[in-house]
Amino acid sequence: MASAGDPLLPGEGSGRRPGFLPSSIRLKTSVWSELGGAVGDLGTYIPIVLALSLASHLDLGTTLIFTALYNFATGLLFGIPMPVQPMKSIAAVALSSAHLTVPQIMSAGLAVAAVLLFLGATGLMTCIYRLLPLPVVRGIQLSQGLSFAFTAVKYIRYVQDFSHSSSASTAVARPLLGLDGLVLALAALLFIILATGSGDDEDFASDGTMRRRRSCSRVPAALIVFALGLLLCFARDPSIVRGLRFGPAPLRIVKITWDDFKTGFWEGAVPQLPLSVLNSVIAVCKLSSDLFPERAELSPARVSVSVGLMNFVGCWFGAMPCCHGAGGLAGQYRFGGRSGASVVFLAIGKLALGLVFGNSFVTILGQFPIGILGVMLLFSGIELAMASRDMGTKEESFVMLVCAGVSLTGSSAALGFISGIVLYLLLRFRDVDYRGLLGRWGAGRRQTGSKVGGDGDEDA
Repeated sequence: MASAGDPLLPGEGSGRRPGFLPSSIRLKTSVWSELGGAVGDLGTYIPIVLALSLASHLDLGTTLIFTALYNFATGLLFGIPMPVQPMKSIAAVALSSAHLTVPQIMSAGLAVAAVLLFLGATGLMTCIYRLLPLPVVRGIQLSQGLSFAFTAVKYIRYVQDFSHSSSASTAVARPLLGLDGLVLALAALLFIILATGSGDDEDFASDGTMRRRRSCSRVPAALIVFALGLLLCFARDPSIVRGLRFGPAPLRIVKITWDDFKTGFWEGAVPQLPLSVLNSVIAVCKLSSDLFPERAELSPARVSVSVGLMNFVGCWFGAMPCCHGAGGLAGQYRFGGRSGASVVFLAIGKLALGLVFGNSFVTILGQFPIGILGVMLLFSGIELAMASRDMGTKEESFVMLVCAGVSLTGSSAALGFISGIVLYLLLRFRDVDYRGLLGRWGAGRRQTGSKVGGDGDEDA
C-alpha cells in the first residue's frame, strides 16, 4: 500500500523534490494538486477581507502582504496546508452596527494575540487540549462546518452586498443566467463534484485492496474554478482595469489610543477569544491528526504561539487580525493540499498581488462572482463537518449534536462549548456507581473503627 507521502500517480514525484528544499514544503502529491489546495480556503478569506476593505477601509494591499508572510512561515513550520484566515468574530463586529474603526480592529487583534501567546508559552493551551472531551471538539467542528455550508448556500442563492457585511445576503434571488448567475454557480458545483468526487484520496477495489484515486491530482478543480472567476471579473466590468494602481501601499504604524484599545477589547476581542481557542487551535490540531495520521500531532502550544506572533507583527501596520482555522484546513485538504508547499504557493500569489497592485486590487475582487465563492466555501464546510463522523457511541453523538445545535442556534461557539461540557459531565456523573462507592466508604469506616478498637484493647 502506498504511504501518505507517495505521489498519487506513478512517477509524479520524480524530479519534484529538490534536496535543498525543507522537508515541510516538499511536494507530497503533484504541483497541480498543491496549487488546487492553495485556493481551497479563499471562499472564506475573500468575502471577509473584501467586506472590511469596502466598509471599514482596511488596506487590502497591507493585508495581502502580511498574510503572505504568515503563509510562508506556517508552511515552513508546520509542513501541512495550515490556513491563515481573518478573525471572523472581530470582522463580524466591525461590520455590524458597532462598526469598529481600523485602530479598534487592530486593538482587538492585539488583545487576542496576547492571550493566545500567553496560553501557548505557558503550556496552558496543551492542558486545555488534553482535557477537552472529543465529542465536544467534534461538536464545535460540526457547527463551524455547517455554518460555512449555510453561508455558502446563501452566497449561491442570493445576491450579496459586501459593502456592509461579509454575510449580507439580500432578499433578491440570484439571477438564473449571467456572469454571476445561478447556472454558473451550479456548473462550478457539478464540475468540482465530477472532478474530485467526495474528496477521498483512497478507495477500495473489488478485490479489497486499497488504491489511490487519480482525479484529484489530474484535475485541480478549485484552481480552475478560481481562475475562471478571475477572468469573469474583467468580463463583468472591463473598466476595472482603469482603477488599478501599481505599487504596494506605504506601510504606516496604526496609532492606537487607550479608548481604541478598550473598545476593541470589549467589543471585538472578548467574543473572538472562545472561537480562537476552540476553532483556531483545538479544532485545528484535532483535524490535523485526522487528516494526516502519519504525521506527529500538532502541538497546541505551537499553534497558539503562532497566532499570537502573527498578529503582534501585522496588527501594528493595519493588517487584518488573522488566525488559523479548521475550516480553512479542511478546504485546502479537500482541494488537494497535502504539504506546506500548498500555502507557500498561496503566499507567492498574495505577495505578488500585494506588491504589484496594493489596495487597488479591491476593484478586481469587487467583481469576483460570489456564486463561485459560495461553491468553494460549501466544500470547505462539508469537509470540516465530515470530521465528526467518527463518533462511536450514541452517547458521544448525543453530546456532539447538542454542542453543535447550541452553537448554531446561539451563534456562539462559547455557548455551545459550555453546553457540551456540562452535558458530558452530567453523563459521566450518571455512570458513577454511587451504591458501590457508599459500600466501599462504609467498609472503610468499619475497618478503621475495628483497627482503632483493637489498638485500644492492646493498650488496656
